[in-house]
Amino acid sequence: MTKISAADVAKLRKMTGSGMMDCKNALAESNGDFDEAIDILRKKGQKVAGKRADRDTSEGAVIAKKSADGKTAFIVALNCETDFVAKNDDFVKFANQILDIAVANKPANLEALLDLEINGVKISEEIITQTGVIGEKIELGYYDKVEGESVASYIHPGNRLASIAGFSKVIDENAGKDVVMQIAAMNPIAIDKNDVSQDVIDKEIEIGKELAIQEGKPADLAEKIAVGRLNKFFKENTLLNQQWVKDNKKTIRDFLKDTDAEVKVTEFKRYSVN
Repeated sequence: MTKISAADVAKLRKMTGSGMMDCKNALAESNGDFDEAIDILRKKGQKVAGKRADRDTSEGAVIAKKSADGKTAFIVALNCETDFVAKNDDFVKFANQILDIAVANKPANLEALLDLEINGVKISEEIITQTGVIGEKIELGYYDKVEGESVASYIHPGNRLASIAGFSKVIDENAGKDVVMQIAAMNPIAIDKNDVSQDVIDKEIEIGKELAIQEGKPADLAEKIAVGRLNKFFKENTLLNQQWVKDNKKTIRDFLKDTDAEVKVTEFKRYSVN
């Protein structure tokens, strides 16, 4: 029987992130063959993943970052089952490794990101391996990016919420951060009222009509009242018309005008767990 040294166990643990005993057992089973030991650990991950396939992954780490040239920002969410794992340093480190690969390669979508390699294998396969390491179902639940002449990113403390935004020109870094913090805090559905989809507007009018009738307003006036209430909806739910969280005497439109009258928000993304 091949003697397994502590150095070999430590080396395999560094390569895979698996526990010491799992690494020792895999090396013993493979007679010290590292490639075979890695396969054994991956098969363990597949077994755990199969058993936990129906589990809910409502927890996780949501992180964001911008590229070195400051023109693209990215969000990824690595999901898991429990808050305990979501706060684990190794889990967050794994999420950041995936994010760094996204920043380096700028994949078009989630599927393309899963096909990229980490530690010599596809990210999708390494997620299964890490499922065996951690013992919980893990999923890459979200990925997106924005581009612009400049971008900003924000991760809310605790890694449960992140936001990114693109701008039409270079913006002061602090101002950019204020905008993505606003997006994180107030969860706008669009940049401006003209960007709100007609489906959403129609739904709000229907809700407003029902509310007006419940308040005893005549049915023939209900729709007019509902349309009038749309302005309040736009103020609360579109970024440029929201009150700035740092100064409610200003809207975000006012804040940006004071910062640079020519700068425009071109797009934004926001994602959270729970």
